[in-house]
Amino acid sequence: MTDLTATPPADLLSILIAPHAVLKARAKPVLDRDADRVRALIPRMFATMYHAPGIGLAAPQIGESLRMAIVDVAEGDARQPLVLVNPEILAASTELATREEGCLSLPQQYADVTRPARIKIRFEDADGMRREMEADGLLATCIQHEIDHLNGVLFVDHISALKRNIIMRKLAKEQRIKAAERG
Repeated sequence: MTDLTATPPADLLSILIAPHAVLKARAKPVLDRDADRVRALIPRMFATMYHAPGIGLAAPQIGESLRMAIVDVAEGDARQPLVLVNPEILAASTELATREEGCLSLPQQYADVTRPARIKIRFEDADGMRREMEADGLLATCIQHEIDHLNGVLFVDHISALKRNIIMRKLAKEQRIKAAERG
């Protein structure tokens, strides 16, 4: 099994900030010819996500149009890395759950999002093995959030237009301030 938490490379990846066009585009399926590229990205994506810090990161967020994402919802120093290549939701519960969501591509912005409470997914893991799993709670929310990224959907697309516009204006203002501070 691949060690996903091996000492990460020193160079972290840049995370795209909304409203970057790549974040709104549907990612391309990972094919066999992409295997080396995916294997090289995985440790860098985990290093970037842990450094941010975050609990999920999709390839489009780092400018890669590939249907792959990583998640780790373990608390504290525990690690439970999960690689999702070409993930698809096979089933979703009719029961819904509302959680506050944030996103590394919308830094410091949060909103309550309602999604299915439980899901069943199919995906390939870091070793290319086809797997199925069920998830609930925070893990189900995180997986759905990351699959949304692969489809060009941001968490703010699940909330009212009014709330979305407020968040996007606030984000744009904060990004202008940061840019001015950098000179």
